[in-house]
Amino acid sequence: MDIEEDVRELVFTSDIERKIEIFETIREEASELGIFTASIHNLYRARGRGEIGGGFTVPAINLRTLTYDLARVILRVARKLQAGAFILELARTEMVYTMQPPVEYAGVCLAAAITEGWRGPLFIQGDHFQINLQRYREDPEREIGDLKALIKNSLAAGFYNIDIDSSTLVDLSKKDLKEQQKLNFGLCAELTKFIREHQPDGIEVSVGGEIGEIGGKNSTPEELIAFMDGYLEVLGSSLEGISKISVQTGTTHGGVVLPDGSIAEVKLDFDTLATLSKLARERYRLAGAVQHGASTLPDEVFHRFPEVETAEIHLATQFQNIVFEHLPRELKNRMYAWVKENYERSEDQTEEQFIYTTRKKALGHFKTELMELPPTIKGDIVRHAERKFTFLFEQLNIGNTMPLVNRYVSYA
Repeated sequence: MDIEEDVRELVFTSDIERKIEIFETIREEASELGIFTASIHNLYRARGRGEIGGGFTVPAINLRTLTYDLARVILRVARKLQAGAFILELARTEMVYTMQPPVEYAGVCLAAAITEGWRGPLFIQGDHFQINLQRYREDPEREIGDLKALIKNSLAAGFYNIDIDSSTLVDLSKKDLKEQQKLNFGLCAELTKFIREHQPDGIEVSVGGEIGEIGGKNSTPEELIAFMDGYLEVLGSSLEGISKISVQTGTTHGGVVLPDGSIAEVKLDFDTLATLSKLARERYRLAGAVQHGASTLPDEVFHRFPEVETAEIHLATQFQNIVFEHLPRELKNRMYAWVKENYERSEDQTEEQFIYTTRKKALGHFKTELMELPPTIKGDIVRHAERKFTFLFEQLNIGNTMPLVNRYVSYA
């Protein structure tokens, strides 16, 4: 079996049935080698019970492009550091604009694990499986149905970690906190039940919830309590609930872009993050709080996430930026031209702001050309990415977590 040829066909074919066939071939080979997609639920629950001390934060990394190459880098760094507590993920919206359906993303990640000699569990996550507010207002049943279909497809592809994001339904116009969170916790509970009904035998999928939309106002302990109490009431006592909760502490996805295209300095509220993580653990036995939108933060702050016992941190834009920084000018110019032709710049945006925030939408359209970049260019991207992944893994203190993962993580 030529794994790289399988990856190429998996990525390039538009036939979803063929993608599934190739994925199953890759998954079977991975299984024979002792590589399996897994849920981090039991590890997170153990942390919530206090069986595992803090001191590390799990990085969840979104790979929007060059997935095979960058997943190989991550796995290579993880093997070197004996790190097992990390996640490879993709959001609902990213699956669309990068043209990476769950079966493709999971297959490419497993292929990278085979190539790099990885053994043991691999955590693949559906990030921001989000309710689109506009579509929900127009047709709630259809929007929920579409999300449930995505969940089923993702579970079939080995996504055994799913972050439900119904925080878009929080209604801050209501005075009562429980009423503000009612649609959010009600739908999160409904989707948790759906996941439990469809998860494979022997696997308890790790499910996450979210109390505040990223980029909005900072979350409060009172909001967390209102969400969790309502969620547990609707879910009932017979099912396992969420194992982590995403909160807002001052970040925004991709960072705040200034008129010249640079990123504004963000004042992240670590006190709020520490308070919410502690509350989530002590009152609800969750692993703690999850921090989104962190990859563009200054390097000097990353060591603080383990210090305040953040359970998980989501990283994406920084690695996308590394790719764009090393692309041939001619290709990058064509990608930017395509973005300008297909998306409209708002009146309050400079061209630099528009390009920086929108260029990710070109990744799927140019997927073939990106995958076929010359080895010299890919080599530059890989070297820069490897340095960054090594730095982040060390700052988040996930080295030597493989034995811990192997103690708590099982698979069907």
